[in-house]
Amino acid sequence: MTSLADIVLAFHFSIALFITLGLLLIPLGFIYSWSWIRNRRFRQIHAGLMLFVAIEAVFAITCPLTVLEAQLRQTTAPQSFWAYQLNQLLYWDLPPSFFVGLYLLCSIWVVYLWRRIPPRSLGQ
Repeated sequence: MTSLADIVLAFHFSIALFITLGLLLIPLGFIYSWSWIRNRRFRQIHAGLMLFVAIEAVFAITCPLTVLEAQLRQTTAPQSFWAYQLNQLLYWDLPPSFFVGLYLLCSIWVVYLWRRIPPRSLGQ
């Protein structure tokens, strides 16, 4: 089950990377007039994921992907090299209050970007 757990971890990391890159690329795209940053579907997914993460943090809910990965591993046996590297990037050893603040700030940034750089309707 370790390889399946590694797949879940990679997917989880991909979501975190998508959110993080969106936080940076949306304002850059505005500056450089990249049209794709106004894609409504992209922005809805980005905002929805960020708000989901913030809600999890505020209510101290463990991410379902973290729970699934832990269940698949069943032990604390050594992970594969890539799983270990992704794990180090994804899971920081900081107090929960740090993450609540970080995710709330990121959510405020996402809402600001939505208002300042609104997505276009589908078909525009």
